[in-house]
Amino acid sequence: MAGWGVFFLSLLNYKTEKYVIAENRRIGILFRLYQLAVLGYIIGWVFVVKKGYQEREEAIQTSVITKLKGVTLTNSSETGLHLWSAEDYVIPPNGEQVFFIVTNYIETPNQRLGFCAESFKVPNGRCLSNDDCVEGETVIAGHGIKTGLCLNSTGTCEIYAWCPIEYSKRPAEPLLSEAENFTIYIKNFIRFPKFEFSKSNVLETSDEGYLKRCTYDSENHPYCPIFRLGDLVSWTNHDFQDMAVKGGSVGILIEWNCDLDKDSSQCNPQYSFTRLDMNLNNSVTSGYNFRYARYYKDQNGETYRTLYKVYGIRFDIIVNGQAGKFNIVPTIIAIGSGVALLGIGAFACDMILLYMMNTSSFYRERKFEIISFKRDRTKHKDGKAGHRERRSRKPAAEKGASNSIKKPEETDLTEEVSPIEESQPSVEKRGPTIPRNTGQRYSAILSTQGAEPRHHITFSSHS
Repeated sequence: MAGWGVFFLSLLNYKTEKYVIAENRRIGILFRLYQLAVLGYIIGWVFVVKKGYQEREEAIQTSVITKLKGVTLTNSSETGLHLWSAEDYVIPPNGEQVFFIVTNYIETPNQRLGFCAESFKVPNGRCLSNDDCVEGETVIAGHGIKTGLCLNSTGTCEIYAWCPIEYSKRPAEPLLSEAENFTIYIKNFIRFPKFEFSKSNVLETSDEGYLKRCTYDSENHPYCPIFRLGDLVSWTNHDFQDMAVKGGSVGILIEWNCDLDKDSSQCNPQYSFTRLDMNLNNSVTSGYNFRYARYYKDQNGETYRTLYKVYGIRFDIIVNGQAGKFNIVPTIIAIGSGVALLGIGAFACDMILLYMMNTSSFYRERKFEIISFKRDRTKHKDGKAGHRERRSRKPAAEKGASNSIKKPEETDLTEEVSPIEESQPSVEKRGPTIPRNTGQRYSAILSTQGAEPRHHITFSSHS
């Protein structure tokens, strides 16, 4: 129990640093190299590259407006001539951060509600007898509702649906191959609320015709917001005509990294482009398509429609960014972390010296010292007491010497010292002492500098 008490009491002790210079070249070189590495990290990486002296803002507020332009003409045996403008091939037409451009399509015109055979390509629509076509059952991944009849001519169930069903042969070449010459205008507004900073990706110029004749180019026109679709796809390392057959998805990344310690003209967007629907060169999941229909009424008021299965390119505009501005708080934090890293180097070198070397015990004896305040204070008091005792003895001796009066005869006798007295060590010489019972001789000698000499008066008593 006493050992545990000493242990818990030792936890209340305060440990302070004691600096010891160890003349060990290897440890010294290791420590200096570590210091240089930490300084290089703080100055080069934290302050120069990462700008650790700045307050950061990553909650960017953004708005994107898109507008497409271009016209193309298609001619097919099923539908004939058809003129496609932005109102036809852009979905949705109002322009958002995500939009779709039609490059290929399958058209099934004049569909009316009625009874027809299911497609043989639908596994759930195949049958051998009427028992395989349960009335009222929906054809899974099909086009309608089963009527309960199996059509031997097609080997499929009869269904109630929009008939005729979709013509499913996709054109080998994109019908809107000229779409690569279409242009897209991307207008992006950003705002960093913490710093009350806002800007647009459109070049601030007084030339009103600049946007009508410019096209984005990373070298010649890096701040023109108008892009050619063929160039957008080529910057993803893919061919537009190949992608236009089955469709695909392209990501347009707009990056805003603004150093607000500089002029606002230095805050400009950086564009990058990537294909999002393909991880492998021959992925079966690549491509993009969907269906939509246009409805009409005939002279009798009956509804019919034209079904389109469209293939095209989906564009996803992704905006992100961050802004930074000088602030004293992150600066102090960055400097404090650097000082802490320097302290880790000193701690590691101490551990090597104290525990990992042959001379560790020698370094420990020099490094650690235990100081007891009570013990040192007691020694200090004892030293003061001895000093006071020595001081008190000296005045007492002087006082005794002043009280003793020497006779002239005795003074002469004291000048002769006997051999016995010479052999004994003399600590202090005193004059002869006159007994109190005998006559006393009093002499007073008063002499001051600059005072007149006075006569000596002696009183003597005779027995």
